Amino acid sequence: MSKDKTNLPYRPCVGVMLTDGKGGVFVGSRIDREAGEAWQMPQGGIDKGEDLEEAARRELFEETGIRSIEIIAESKDWLNYDLPPELLGKALKGKYRGQTQKWFLARFTGKESEIRLDLHEPEFEAWRWAPVDDLPKLIVPFKKALYEALVAEFGSRVKALAKP
Repeated sequence: MSKDKTNLPYRPCVGVMLTDGKGGVFVGSRIDREAGEAWQMPQGGIDKGEDLEEAARRELFEETGIRSIEIIAESKDWLNYDLPPELLGKALKGKYRGQTQKWFLARFTGKESEIRLDLHEPEFEAWRWAPVDDLPKLIVPFKKALYEALVAEFGSRVKALAKP
């Protein structure tokens, strides 16, 4: 039985575009292949009553072990993506049509030894720093427009923060 996505809400989430200060952005390779091969930036749900920046810091820590960051900017708008029909009723516990996300641009201020993908239930099996302009090519197709919007909003700032 197929679900009509118009009757499903968006799941409120936060995401973090984390730059290394050299022009790279943190991406992780997802363990679950439900949506296919994908490298994505850390993101996740907002707990009831949780402040958005607090949620972003918590999700980043849970997925990467990273605490050493400086928040640079917050996306001006909430960005949405819809799940493709084959994932409706399966992904996101079957309760949502997709996600609405508030994104934060942050600079990593720690050492790479801080990065741990196994502190909580792992979501990523590997990580790397990717050029900001490559992000839309790395994500699953149904999130590509959202990543293009993020690169348009934050990309020049990631490049400006790059130290030679």
